[in-house]
Amino acid sequence: MKIAIFANTYRPFILTPLRALIDFFTDKGVILMLEQELYKFVVEHSDSCPDTIEIIRDDDFSADIALSIGGDGTFLSTAAHIGKKQIPVLGINTGRLGFLADVPVENILPALESLLSSNYNIEERSLLFVETSDHTEFEYPYALNEVSVLKQDSSSMISIHTYLNGEAIHTYQADGLLISTPTGSTAYSMSVGGPLVVPQAQNILLSPVASHSLNVRPLVVPDNWVIELDVRSRSHCYQVALDGRSVILSEDTKLRITKADFSVKVIKQRNHTFFHTLKSKLMWGMDKRN
Repeated sequence: MKIAIFANTYRPFILTPLRALIDFFTDKGVILMLEQELYKFVVEHSDSCPDTIEIIRDDDFSADIALSIGGDGTFLSTAAHIGKKQIPVLGINTGRLGFLADVPVENILPALESLLSSNYNIEERSLLFVETSDHTEFEYPYALNEVSVLKQDSSSMISIHTYLNGEAIHTYQADGLLISTPTGSTAYSMSVGGPLVVPQAQNILLSPVASHSLNVRPLVVPDNWVIELDVRSRSHCYQVALDGRSVILSEDTKLRITKADFSVKVIKQRNHTFFHTLKSKLMWGMDKRN
């Protein structure tokens, strides 16, 4: 078995779970691979690093499983490194809430045991694919959580002319618009009042950010629909972010958003469900009157 490891090197305390992970797999016939920056971080902050560890120098690598050590942001970055390789990812949470990275540090050893015994479930998570009318290229044109279309200046709102399968459905006058996957429904979309959607749902969510119209609500559409956006701004530009990776585009650049032709495989513990996460992370459904 070959395991690729990615981590948030801005959090020095990842060394503790990382050391536990390396010690656990020693003498178990498992080949460990560390992303290049992570390898440098370990060498600089640790007394020793096993000589058997391989270094991932770019995204041209293969592995049976990937481990993400950090928060959900680290998980999103790991998914971008993996791309279309279909390598299942297990998220070990050293961050805050952790919907994608949902294995607590204190449960790392049982989770690793489950990996060796193949005692886990794999969930397929859909992504969004973004194209531009002027062929502006993104470093990675896919989003596991959401595509955020936001105003670039600090004061005036933007107008987002929105088309679904070629039909003009609305012009959002707002600070922005989020196009989210079901996975992203518990991320940025939730913070602006978007609905919670189970990860297995075949939908795309449209949630306005600080809408100027109070009668505009989030919209859920089938994920085989085509979404096209034509943005108008007083500054003649706007910001688009794919899972936080942002660029500034001219208002002459239109966006076309569709479901990607591949998915991300997420490893989940057998006793862990989406609703378990909602209850433990968000206190969903909890009634303080009891």
